[in-house]
Amino acid sequence: MSPSPKDVASKAAETVAKNSSAKEYKKESTPARVLGAGCAGIAELMVFHPVDTTAKRLMSNYGKVTSAAQLNTIIFKDKASASVPSRFLSLFPGLGYAAAYKVLQRVYKYGGQPFVRDYLAKNHGNEFDAAFGKGNGKAIMHATAGSLIGIGEIVLLPLDVLKIKRQTNPEAFRGRGLIAIIKDEGFGLYRGWGWTAARNAPGSFALFGGSAAAKQYYYKLTDYNAASWSQNFVASIAGASASLLVSAPLDVIKTRIQNRNFENPESGFRIVSNMMKNEGFSSFFKGLTPKLLMTGPKLVFSFWLAQTLIPAFNKVM
Repeated sequence: MSPSPKDVASKAAETVAKNSSAKEYKKESTPARVLGAGCAGIAELMVFHPVDTTAKRLMSNYGKVTSAAQLNTIIFKDKASASVPSRFLSLFPGLGYAAAYKVLQRVYKYGGQPFVRDYLAKNHGNEFDAAFGKGNGKAIMHATAGSLIGIGEIVLLPLDVLKIKRQTNPEAFRGRGLIAIIKDEGFGLYRGWGWTAARNAPGSFALFGGSAAAKQYYYKLTDYNAASWSQNFVASIAGASASLLVSAPLDVIKTRIQNRNFENPESGFRIVSNMMKNEGFSSFFKGLTPKLLMTGPKLVFSFWLAQTLIPAFNKVM
């Protein structure tokens, strides 16, 4: 007796499900994800906080830089004429906020993306393969998980706001402590959340997607966790470069929203209008060169560490 069309379709669906590349993943333990991402965040903070401060101050500068003396003032502010050690230490403002934000952010982002990936793989892996093809579906699924976790990153926005203000506009604090600022500002600390989400969605998509694409197409890996430290390094460069390029304009807008005085907020659309009118289109890419040269390595460094440490911790836990 020949099988019915329904039986044939059912067996075909089972075969597709078994061969779905998007469903092929190794689930790391939760402690491994948290420890790996947390260690990456701490190492990044120790090495790259001065670089981050420099990039934020350049992005917050209005107008063109016409001399080395002006650039020195923009970067080091009131310490521009101080000794070299004093100028270097001036690049560590808001370190407490930065530590809280950066470690929590990396744990949330690098440790959280695998949970979203697991959910998508388990429940929608076949759909990704059907829509994008085997292999493509897996890379797009990793990118989508990154994008979703990036949008949720706005829960940490108050710490990011305080860090950026300490780096670029310390006068905004005027002697107030953390508790006083939270009490006075309330949800004002979430100012710019929409622009932050708009930046994080494509930026995180490109970060995790670029890394996954490098492993999928360049190294031909079916198990991304099997990547060596050198393969993770190259994949991290691909993801970080794509992320910075995609998110650059929105990152400038977000930074300018967040570095304003608490009592003198300015909407993102007003900032966009003024930038186009007074500074031109190129102003949306201010700070991109130092970000690619300095912040780029920071992102590569932390992402590479997280991708390497999470599977490593998983093997011993």
